[in-house]
Amino acid sequence: MNAMKTPNFGAKFRASSVAEAKQPVEYRRLYVWELPVRIYHWVNAVALVTLCLTGYLIGAPIRAFYAAEAYQQYWFGWVRFIHFVAAFVYVFNFLGRLYWGFVGNKYARWRAFFPLTPAQRHEIVEVVKADVLQVKLHGPLSSGHNALAALIYFFTFLAFIAQSVTGFALYSRMSHSWLPHLFVWIVPLMGGEFAVRFWHHTFLWFFVTFAIVHIYLSFYHDYIEGRGTVSSIIGGWKFERVKSGK
Repeated sequence: MNAMKTPNFGAKFRASSVAEAKQPVEYRRLYVWELPVRIYHWVNAVALVTLCLTGYLIGAPIRAFYAAEAYQQYWFGWVRFIHFVAAFVYVFNFLGRLYWGFVGNKYARWRAFFPLTPAQRHEIVEVVKADVLQVKLHGPLSSGHNALAALIYFFTFLAFIAQSVTGFALYSRMSHSWLPHLFVWIVPLMGGEFAVRFWHHTFLWFFVTFAIVHIYLSFYHDYIEGRGTVSSIIGGWKFERVKSGK
């Protein structure tokens, strides 16, 4: 019997890379991520990491500082304070991004996050084949987010809102600020603080998972496509192949 042959994507990639190296390809610089989008990205990244770390400590406090009496230390109070400050930064930074979705360039506008055209829906299928099923080297080369990434980011924005609402609902019972008190009705609506805290903590692990996948795919596409995917979120510029005949 003949042995079953499996596709060797590594060999195909090396062969295609060698072929491309022999044939110089012309690229042009393309300004994709505007300054407000880049500021939002990095402020959000710092705030989200801070919220995840402090949120985990609030849910599962470490015992390293329990030798002294509670009145002799304030480390847990600082953890909560940092968590609350990061939450306010997180929310107002997100509000800025909501606004920029209406006034930014075509890569930042909200319509870019929905697969409204047949081409975008086809692109989602192609990206799934490349990034999830690994049956092809890469999907279509999009200047901004590919259609699947954009759709996932939209659902992530919804998770941002849910995390913020449940967080302020928990904070409303102990705060005198007007903003948390706007969400005091969430607690009885969801059946009590236990349910609110459960979902708030569940979303924490959603964002941890999202961050891991996001960082991996960013570097993966940067390596495979070679168009400055990672550096573009710092400087704003990507590189786009110039089509032959132009």
